[in-house]
Amino acid sequence: MITEENQQFASNQIDDASAIAEDNAHGTSSPFEVINIEPNSDTVVSLGQTEPLSSESSQEINLGHQPTQANGADTEEALRQEVETLKAQLDESTKQSDSLKSQYMRIAADFENFRKRTAKEKEELEVKVKCSTITELLSVVDNFERARSQLKPQNDGEMGIHKSYQSVYKQLVDALKRIGVSPMRPEGKEFDPNLHEAVLRQPTEEHPEGTVMEELQRGYFLGDRVLRHALVKVAAAPEPVETLVESPTEPTE
Repeated sequence: MITEENQQFASNQIDDASAIAEDNAHGTSSPFEVINIEPNSDTVVSLGQTEPLSSESSQEINLGHQPTQANGADTEEALRQEVETLKAQLDESTKQSDSLKSQYMRIAADFENFRKRTAKEKEELEVKVKCSTITELLSVVDNFERARSQLKPQNDGEMGIHKSYQSVYKQLVDALKRIGVSPMRPEGKEFDPNLHEAVLRQPTEEHPEGTVMEELQRGYFLGDRVLRHALVKVAAAPEPVETLVESPTEPTE
């Protein structure tokens, strides 16, 4: 049985279909029609005709949501170039570091050589000054030794004077020993031109040729260095004795 409500609904559907057909005939139809439905309502929703999306619109939507392959390739190329740049910077820094290290090693070696050379020159200068100073004092020692060998005290007064200057001589010799001065003892040894200076040669049969017979002036060492050469008399080979042979005389008539 058809009620009044069903008749009204059917009439509305016919009117809607007519309106849609008229809109399609004039090209003014909308893609779709949305009708809000209230809860607990018996209203029937009628959707209008919808049109499919165009290919250009679909392409724009895809470009907006997914990265293209071209963008990925550009990013990879940019990263590769950045890596190459960093490698080049690392190689340059390594070369600079090696160059600076080499310069440092050369400077350190030069400084070490300079330090050793300076220390050696300082030591040689100290020894040279010490030698020149001590050499001047050796003449005083020589005078003391000559006085001791030549002066013979005859009484108590002379003995007191003799003991007084001998005590000064002993103090001087002890001071020289403390700084490394030691006397040579060449008598009875073979003549050495590096240590001795021959001022006399005496033929003798008592000593082998080239033996130091007597020390005329004492020589001294300063450590291992010759401070003063000793003046010595050296034994020489005895001269051969010439014998005269008389020829027999002829008798006279």
